[in-house]
Amino acid sequence: MKEIYFAGGCFWGVEHFFKGVDGVVRTTPGYANGKTENPTYEQVYTDTTGFAETVKVEYDPAKVSLQQLVRLFFAIIDPESLNRQGNDEGTRYRTGIYYTDEAEKPAIDEIFSRIPGKVVTELEPLRNFYPAEEYHADYLDKNPQGYCHLSLKTFRYLRLYQDLKLVLADEGDEIAKMAQIAAYVQERMGFFWTGFYRVDFSTSLEMTMLSSRPGEARGEILILGPFQGPPACMRIKFGRGVCGTAWKEKRTLAVADVEEFPGHIACSAESRSEIVVPVIRNGEVTAVLDIDSKETGTFDRTDAAFLEMIVEDCL
Repeated sequence: MKEIYFAGGCFWGVEHFFKGVDGVVRTTPGYANGKTENPTYEQVYTDTTGFAETVKVEYDPAKVSLQQLVRLFFAIIDPESLNRQGNDEGTRYRTGIYYTDEAEKPAIDEIFSRIPGKVVTELEPLRNFYPAEEYHADYLDKNPQGYCHLSLKTFRYLRLYQDLKLVLADEGDEIAKMAQIAAYVQERMGFFWTGFYRVDFSTSLEMTMLSSRPGEARGEILILGPFQGPPACMRIKFGRGVCGTAWKEKRTLAVADVEEFPGHIACSAESRSEIVVPVIRNGEVTAVLDIDSKETGTFDRTDAAFLEMIVEDCL
């Protein structure tokens, strides 16, 4: 059994989240890396003790890796927000990862290096940790209607991600996996349209002539793949629309209002917001996962983080 300590805002929600992670054996909310001994919640709340609300996570490394836990942690926090998560503000709500084995730091550093933006999340050795008062333990199990700064979709995404990893673990066909991912995401999350577009890598002259249109060269077009939802655009050019731009820039794009996106391709007038996640193999985009919503402003950091993990780990 191994342990790692996560400070991610209010520890009620962070503990509840990690309790749902396959391979996590035990979680303990408490106070870490402060200046006094045996602090109370009331003392920590004053922001004068230096403690951060933290969750001790004990896990089985044969079932879940440290890097996987760190990736999940970054999926539920805003790493650019200093001393604030959700509606909670103060140094006690700062974000941090505290380790007890120096040999684990390089693995955590590697995940840190992937996070875009100006990351203010601490990465430090654990100096001290005191379990919180008993009423804080399993708080959201005891109080199902209690406050949680994490959105409900965070917990739905966790179950979706873990179920897809299990279902697709032994499947070798990429098209079959794309079809299953589209179906699961659509059913669990209730989006308007979920599917994949694949980069056309046809190699023979005959296939290129049959599959391409004037002005379309091999490798410069996305072709519709497995999807769930109403009929969609069949082809999207490199650099065009949200899908083509995400392909060109090799990064996830979340668009709050597609009508404001330059060169938006309107496959359906009902689509109002969109997120596109590139599938990258050996540094090159081979496909994109495209998801549309009927509402504006649907997609945020949570969607991006979990969908990126689904693409990376399940496809």
